[in-house]
Amino acid sequence: MAQIEKLSGIAFLAFPEMKNLLTAELAGRFGYGKIVESATVDGLSFTPFGTSSWYGDLLYCPDFKHEIFGNVGNELPYFASTCMIEPFILRFESIGEAASALKEIQRNWAPYQYQLFRRASLIQEKLPYINLKTRKFPVNIPNSPMGLYTLLDDKTMLASALTNSPLPAGRIQFEEDHENPPSRAYLKIQESLSLFRAFFGVDFPKEGEKCFEAGACPGGWTWVLRQLGADVLAVDRAELAPSLMEDEHVHFMAHDAFTLKPEEVCSLLECEKIDWLLSDVICYPARLLQWIKLWLDADRAKNIICTIKMQGAIDWPLIAEFAKIPSSRIVHLNYNKHELTILIHNE
Repeated sequence: MAQIEKLSGIAFLAFPEMKNLLTAELAGRFGYGKIVESATVDGLSFTPFGTSSWYGDLLYCPDFKHEIFGNVGNELPYFASTCMIEPFILRFESIGEAASALKEIQRNWAPYQYQLFRRASLIQEKLPYINLKTRKFPVNIPNSPMGLYTLLDDKTMLASALTNSPLPAGRIQFEEDHENPPSRAYLKIQESLSLFRAFFGVDFPKEGEKCFEAGACPGGWTWVLRQLGADVLAVDRAELAPSLMEDEHVHFMAHDAFTLKPEEVCSLLECEKIDWLLSDVICYPARLLQWIKLWLDADRAKNIICTIKMQGAIDWPLIAEFAKIPSSRIVHLNYNKHELTILIHNE
């Protein structure tokens, strides 16, 4: 019979090849552990407190103390694709016994594996189906925690039913279009819109909705918005891809987008309040925060999606100011690099 042992602390799954960003956040934002000089490629390494252990890209921290309040998304590390909030050890004798024990706890489970891949696949086959393949946008993501488990050996797993992500292992991958989008940035807005719908229940942009994209060149985000049928005011110093410049539902303006006042934008789009305010501009986070607050104070945007581009070391007190914005979620997207994305529902 399967045996469950509840554990203390939290386990954090780093995004692929981003363990350094996760550990830097744990040390710099939460004061958990420290970054020290060492004989590594970049000359640095992470020294955790206590008896933390790595299992592939999964870091289990038994002594990580942190209160979980209402907004779980903004209170745990952004650079973890998902967090195992209530971890436990499951000991079992067979594949069927492992699957049955997980199903008794909840329906939705996804694996993270760094070893024993075949055995994990056999367990997953006996669990209720979830889509672990690449997805075709647009996609509906249920807003309920996705359980996570990983095999430590052939009869022991580390698992948690409660996580902070509705995605399998906290990640989504889309079928890529290598011909039509002007840039790969289109994947970021597809992921952002999917999460926005899951977190806030807001449908994707649609025909007749008004969007303002700051720093739109070459047009990856605008391309997605047009695929969904929305009208776009695209502002940048350089023009968009020719196909978008010829689109009658795209109004291009050569201008510094951050100097346009909300009332000017709404006038150009012939509306009192735009449906979507978007930015993937390379700028200092402090300037982006000021611009977002300008729009919120004017109450001229219903939904906001902006990339927070980091300039060197992350200023965590400044990121905390973003997190204070009501009805907001800060995420690190699967398609982000050294950056974060803020989602705000202002309605």
